[in-house]
Amino acid sequence: MRQFIEGLPKAELHIHIEGTLEPEHCLELANRNGIALQHNTPEAIVRSYDFNDLPSFLSAYYSGMQVLLTEQDFYDLTCRYFQKAASEGVVYAEVFFDPQAHTSRGVDFETVISGIHRAQKDARQELGIESGLIMCFLRDMSAESAMEHLHMSLPYKHWIIGVGLDSDERDNPPSKFAEVFIEARKHGFRLTMHCDVNQQDSLLHIRECLDQIGVDRIDHGVNVLEDEELCLDLVHRGIGLTVCPVSNHYVVQSFTSDEIRSLISKGVKVTVNSDDPAYFRAYINENFQVLAEEGDFSQQEIVQLTKNAFDIAWLSDDVKAVYLKKLENYVASFSSSVVI
Repeated sequence: MRQFIEGLPKAELHIHIEGTLEPEHCLELANRNGIALQHNTPEAIVRSYDFNDLPSFLSAYYSGMQVLLTEQDFYDLTCRYFQKAASEGVVYAEVFFDPQAHTSRGVDFETVISGIHRAQKDARQELGIESGLIMCFLRDMSAESAMEHLHMSLPYKHWIIGVGLDSDERDNPPSKFAEVFIEARKHGFRLTMHCDVNQQDSLLHIRECLDQIGVDRIDHGVNVLEDEELCLDLVHRGIGLTVCPVSNHYVVQSFTSDEIRSLISKGVKVTVNSDDPAYFRAYINENFQVLAEEGDFSQQEIVQLTKNAFDIAWLSDDVKAVYLKKLENYVASFSSSVVI
């Protein structure tokens, strides 16, 4: 199963580029930019990742990104993610970035997006990985700030495929940003929002995503299983979930493998992703592997999860068909090469 997972051509739809900042790279950038860190070895940084819920994770996440200052920093960060992703069989990725977390530190929007975009172009040419960029708003900041950053993005909108909503969910419902997302839709952006696991008012937030915002996708969202009508709505509307098993384990002490299997059985287009892999110490293959080991997922279930990701990716039908054929060919080739 491990060999099968490693070679599987994959789409990753829930990856925060700032969450791919590995400890070694964090120290390298701190040295380059003259920033003093609290911890001075990779091992010490990893030991500091003592989080067991969303707020404690976010504290470490925002602290780490202080070393990202220049266009070259964002280019290097994104290149390293694509190199790792290519080694794990990712052929297409939709990457989140959090501009407010940088502009609030005095880093220009242009600096952030130019570095990321340049890395996307190089990844396409050198690694064969296609990608799209999703701009996320921080829900614990104001709707006015989100709107301001939406307007900042418009000169670069040909580089951005959609907008999302992340960060601390408590007292920050989707409806807080309704006007921002209406405006984003007018400019042609696709829409997604985080509805993290076991957060306050999870079901209400999922319902707002569907009925008030009209999202194209939901990130996380496994609490939908608590409401059969919500599950049926997701299936009816063809809205997929981008689930992250290892990060779920940090937040709710479960890989949510039972929930993922239930979602598959109900026909929800659930997918597997790595979220913030440098912090959770697991990229996409490790996320699939924990389902195979802890959840005893079959090859058929692993393939269905992979197919779902291409199905709900923000790609044209023609391009999706190419990736799905690649997946079909891999499965057929792998099966025929197995000696029984």
